[in-house]
Amino acid sequence: MEHEIDYRPSFALLTIHLDAEERLRTEAGSMVSHTPGLDVETNANGGILGSLKRSVLGGESFFQNTYTAREAGHITLAPPLPGDVVRHDIDDETLLVQSGSFLAADDTVELDTEFGGGRTFFGGEGLFLLRLTGTGPTFLSSYGAIHEVDLAEGERYVVDTGHIVAFEQSTTFEVRRVGGLKSTLFSGEGLVCEFTGPGTVWLQSRSQDAFLAWLVPKLPSNTPNGQ
Repeated sequence: MEHEIDYRPSFALLTIHLDAEERLRTEAGSMVSHTPGLDVETNANGGILGSLKRSVLGGESFFQNTYTAREAGHITLAPPLPGDVVRHDIDDETLLVQSGSFLAADDTVELDTEFGGGRTFFGGEGLFLLRLTGTGPTFLSSYGAIHEVDLAEGERYVVDTGHIVAFEQSTTFEVRRVGGLKSTLFSGEGLVCEFTGPGTVWLQSRSQDAFLAWLVPKLPSNTPNGQ
């Protein structure tokens, strides 16, 4: 499955080339364009309950699109927010992805929603992550640029919870406060996640929650005469 990513990292556009009979699963609403000869099928993958769990708990669309190439062609995809796209091929392994960062994957890759308990409280993202398992290419998106960090055995790395895109299941992690109570409340950092290798962690250079926290107070009020 050949691909190119243009206009990185701010306005990434993903082009995926499909051979005849090759299939690609995508997040609903991510398609920008495609060549003739691609059929699309919209399904609640994983059944009604699986799709409902992925939508309500994992922050993804209830429906997903599967494109099948009747002849060789290509499809272009883009995430809803300005940002980056990366490819990561999983090989009989598991990748955990934050809500909203799944863009596309080979049709053989299985998607599910995983509950990790209180330790996975990623800011406003909730307690659930998308769980990608199997073998095949996956494509992840972000708000802002994506930065990859490879951790050696026993190596530790601290990440603000609002900047996590994905991580390999081989890593272990613990969510904690950035410091004491004063630092947690007033430093602007809140919760952080400390990862321990081996494994890879993908970060995003911008936080959607931080942007909204900056933007919302600046929006005009709908109250007449400012009252």
